[in-house]
Amino acid sequence: MAALICGSLAFDTIMNFEGRFAQQILPDQLHILNVSFLVPGLRRDFGGCAGNIAYALKLLGGTPLPMATVGNDGEGYLERLQALGISTEFVTRVDGSYTAQAMIMTDLDNNQITAFHPGAMMQAHVNRIAPREDIKLGIVSPDGRDAMLQHAEQFQAAGIPFVFDPGQGLPMFDGRELAAFVEKASWVTVNDYEGKMLCERTGWDNAAISRKVRGLVVTLGGEGCEVWVGGERTLVPPVQASAVVDPTGCGDAWRGALLHGLEQGWDLPRCAALGNRVGAAKIASRGPQNWALA
Repeated sequence: MAALICGSLAFDTIMNFEGRFAQQILPDQLHILNVSFLVPGLRRDFGGCAGNIAYALKLLGGTPLPMATVGNDGEGYLERLQALGISTEFVTRVDGSYTAQAMIMTDLDNNQITAFHPGAMMQAHVNRIAPREDIKLGIVSPDGRDAMLQHAEQFQAAGIPFVFDPGQGLPMFDGRELAAFVEKASWVTVNDYEGKMLCERTGWDNAAISRKVRGLVVTLGGEGCEVWVGGERTLVPPVQASAVVDPTGCGDAWRGALLHGLEQGWDLPRCAALGNRVGAAKIASRGPQNWALA
């Protein structure tokens, strides 16, 4: 069974600020904000939601099929995926564009400031989903706006159950559009902040959303996650990371584990429990894709 993973492929430039943002940003001076952070640590990683989710699912023994776009500078990323045994048949190169780029700065409290250039990702809607015998599951993760809208429609038309994972792309959509995503999806996954925004914009609470899909998961960081099925809430406890090294890509690792569990036919709390374990393994490692399961 293969899982079609719609989302971004991006290069992540990771910077470590050896202080706390709260000590450098004056709340009463935000209207004239002008700050500079010294970042002694810097590296460039392979990232993007589709790439990170595919990487985690592959480590767990699954068959990920990332569907994404890259720019003229994306050849190295394609070679990276192929070396990992991940198919690139649904990855399209967009001439005249850069591959999406994320510049991520993390402070001592693991707070992050991110700047994101979408580049080729804005053309991700050129990729189209069609029924295929081996594709039994999918996910719509953060991507170009048009791509997210169209891929949800195409999953539904193809009869492929999918996870709606709006992530940082959620603010692009109004309440009507978010409600339509939920009604097309089989599962919804959000973090606590995204979950509150989803409820506010749709006018539905978590219980109501969970009744419209097979299940809703709200991740709570170090507090585990809430699993909502049929209006009923189950708290899945966290897994303590052996060390807190780098949170970048942790949520995507969690979603790779979710897909693996769904592929196996597990119930949602069991899927979420595996997600918590994999997320803990990721946070104890360096880089979105430079880690492995213990």
